[in-house]
Amino acid sequence: MKIKEYFKPMKKAKKGAPLGMGFWGFMAPEVATLLYALFTMLVIFFTWINLDSPSDLLWMRLQYLSGTLLLWVVYLLWPCKAMIGARVAYLLAMLGVWYPDTYAINSQFQCLDHVFAAYEQSLFGFQPSLVFSKAYSSRVVSELMYMGYISYYLFFIVTLVIVFFQRFKDLERASFMIFASFYICYVIYVLMPVTGPQYYYLAVGVEEIAHGNFPDVGHYFKDHMEALTSPGWSGGLFYNLVDCAHHAGERPTAAFPSSHVAIATLVMLISARLRMWRWLLILAIPFVFLCLSTVYIYAHYAIDAIAGLLFGTVLFFILGGMKLGNTKKNLSLFC
Repeated sequence: MKIKEYFKPMKKAKKGAPLGMGFWGFMAPEVATLLYALFTMLVIFFTWINLDSPSDLLWMRLQYLSGTLLLWVVYLLWPCKAMIGARVAYLLAMLGVWYPDTYAINSQFQCLDHVFAAYEQSLFGFQPSLVFSKAYSSRVVSELMYMGYISYYLFFIVTLVIVFFQRFKDLERASFMIFASFYICYVIYVLMPVTGPQYYYLAVGVEEIAHGNFPDVGHYFKDHMEALTSPGWSGGLFYNLVDCAHHAGERPTAAFPSSHVAIATLVMLISARLRMWRWLLILAIPFVFLCLSTVYIYAHYAIDAIAGLLFGTVLFFILGGMKLGNTKKNLSLFC
């Protein structure tokens, strides 16, 4: 299809929900985002006195809503595929705001890393995150791990781009599944704060962790954001890309379940369901290293990665089987 075709008015545009999957004139992924914004607003109101700058958190949500309404109005005036793509792209851009936002809210709650680290120890007899990177510290292994970790962003971004250009009729469903999965993970992060090894190990001391001591640090991370230096070859290209990404937006939050693994798993299943076999083959090797890298670079406990695999699979079937709006179409393998 020629580029100009994406700017032609759509003949079957249905108000603001062009493929019939939305509610109240909004597309399904927009509805999922609005519901998440509403949920977090309620949490903010109920915990107002404990939050730092709660008014800023509310203002960000009002800005998001204004942007969504603006794009919706523009779409009504110019109902073309390009505008649908712009609405999805806006949701993608907002993920960069919603993720650190979980820390701004959950930092008021007690950290649960001591529970997860202790369970990790009882399950494996050691801390996989500490052992893994030391056992495989070569430059090649290090770069492969960091390559896998940074490829996470390509999983959902490039997949949505491919679906937009090649499977447009499936865009709303696929984007809904991806964004809803993000927000479900974020709800867990808000209510159940787990920072991950890179923060917890530094807070209590690596030697304490190695000796099997996992003290409760309470609200320590409300005022501390220091993390361990990432292991591996610091001169590597992918190492430095991940390091830059961490400095730009990483926070002591979002460890359980691993959204990296959960979203990547979901994307793999969506790609298989849509028969995007070439893309699935391209993702296969990065997917393996992505799952391993979450533990290798101290970002997650092993149980976080395992939970991510299970969580992504469960979300695929639940979200893929949901009826959205007036459509009966779904992406579930069971339907």
